Order: sequence, then structure tokens, then C-alpha cells
Amino acid sequence: MSRGEALALTDLPAAVLTESRAAAGRIAALVAEHSEFVWRSLVRLGVPRADAEDAVQQVFLVATRKLSVIETGRESAFLFCTAQRIAWHARRTQRRRREVLQDAPYERVDPAPDPEEMVDRARARAALDAILESMPLDLRAVFVLFELEQMTMAAIAVMLELPPGTVASRLRRAREHFQAAVRRIEARGHSRGECDE
Repeated sequence: MSRGEALALTDLPAAVLTESRAAAGRIAALVAEHSEFVWRSLVRLGVPRADAEDAVQQVFLVATRKLSVIETGRESAFLFCTAQRIAWHARRTQRRRREVLQDAPYERVDPAPDPEEMVDRARARAALDAILESMPLDLRAVFVLFELEQMTMAAIAVMLELPPGTVASRLRRAREHFQAAVRRIEARGHSRGECDE
């Protein structure tokens, strides 16, 4: 072994160490910046709240393995697409088990002291979750990003790598689905009210 080869070998661990520190720093930054977004996305894509924390960890484990291919500036797009796949697998597993999983009306932070308001919020969240559950996943992804995450259609098109016209079409169909579901819920509530009188 030449002296140059010996020097190159002694330099290798420092380079590897520096690279792993940089990777650990990038993962820590991803988690700090995007974990709330990933959690909300998973829940809105159909992952039960009881399983959402585990699903968030799965998303960031995938991100850790694929860190070298995540483009700077496109981290949220990568994480959302990964969350979609994790949510799809979670829903598929849930259907396969044929278990009825009930989510407790749980919010991470709810400063509202009024119990009636909390019950109303829980009902509204359950209704939203039910409507999103019934929505096809391709429509749901666009609806969640536009209506709930307040992203622009242009940003959604870039994030999901879809033509802008496809995003607009999916958003229109998702809104129609949402409005029809709301009308059905209101009609059920109205008919129950009439029966109670």
C-alpha cells in the first residue's frame, strides 16, 4: 500500500462522518419543518388518528432512506407523495382486516373551554373525515392540498407532477363530491329533526 493510499483511507472516516452529520441535520430539519404537515396530510388521506404517529414515522423513515434523491426545495412534495403511499397502504390494510376503527374526537391542541363547542367541532371533524374517506384518493389529495392546506393550484400541480388542467378538473370534481356529501348529511339531519318533533 502506497503512502497516498494510506492517507486516502485515513481521510475516509472523516468524510463519511461529515456526510452522516449533514444527513442527520437535514433529516432533523425535515422533521422539524414538515412533521405537522405530514400528520395532517396522513389523517386527511384516511389514516386513523390512532395510527397517524406511526405513519408519520414511516414517512420520515422513507425520507431518510431516500435523502439523496430529495431535491432541495421539493421536500414537501416528496413527503406528501410518500404520505399518499403510506395512507394507501394503511387503508388497504384496514380494509383487509375488516376492522371498524373508531377515531376518538381528538385534537392535538384545542384551547376552546366551551364543551358544546368542542362537541360541535368533533362532529364537524367526524363529518369531514367521513366525506374525505368517501372521496377517491386522487380527488382527495388535490382537495386536501387546496382547501385545507391552502396551497395554490400551480403549487399542487408542481408537487403532484400533474398538468394544471388535471389539478383544476380534480379539484372541481372533489368540490362536487364534497357538496353532494354535505347535502346528504344535511338532509339526514333535517329528516331526523322532523321525526323527533
